[in-house]
Amino acid sequence: MELDCLIITRDPSLLGQVQASMGMHGASFHMRQDCASAIELVSRRHLDGIVIDCDGVPGGTKALPALRNAPANRQTVILAVVDGMTSAEEALDQGADFTLSKPIQRARLTGILDVTVPKMEREHRRYFRYDVDLPVRFQTPVGQCFTASMKNVSESGLAVKLVDPLRLNGVVTVEFELPSVQPRTFRAKADVVWSDSFVMGLRFLYIDKDHGVALQAWLNSLESRVRFLESGS
Repeated sequence: MELDCLIITRDPSLLGQVQASMGMHGASFHMRQDCASAIELVSRRHLDGIVIDCDGVPGGTKALPALRNAPANRQTVILAVVDGMTSAEEALDQGADFTLSKPIQRARLTGILDVTVPKMEREHRRYFRYDVDLPVRFQTPVGQCFTASMKNVSESGLAVKLVDPLRLNGVVTVEFELPSVQPRTFRAKADVVWSDSFVMGLRFLYIDKDHGVALQAWLNSLESRVRFLESGS
């Protein structure tokens, strides 16, 4: 499982330490040396983890709320590195989940990663989209029904291809059959977060417990299939 992470720093020593340590956990990095381009990146894509050098990049501490509040990254793990000007308490108050102080001690970094990497992996699984081709049924609050074809699915939502051009907004009921030896219908409330004439993205708003358990079991089977294919077996 390759974690998709961002590091914001101008410090080559910090960059090398983080890349070496997190690379052992299968992380790949986007690298930025300024906050503006980092905020632009998190505004348009999901990331599993963010490391920001608060005192080594101009405006680093002030950028924390923008990184935390990016719609696709509100649950992303943010590790703030401080160096005297910003306190650990301030970084946490501004949106960081964890802090490290320079100079970085290897044992401290390892200890932090032992906690943060499982959280990043959980976030990766929550957001990772599995390519799937299944029929999907929708119903609007006013009773309008239509069908589509699923493009991909994750714990947090799905994308669909529409049979006929249609633009929807708001909340809809989603239904589809979960593939299994004993197929069952999955049902959830979902919010249309983006759409064009033929493609639509939805975020799950409410899934009851039984349907949530069934969805997770199916996603686990999809993950196992992906791992098997990646192993070359």
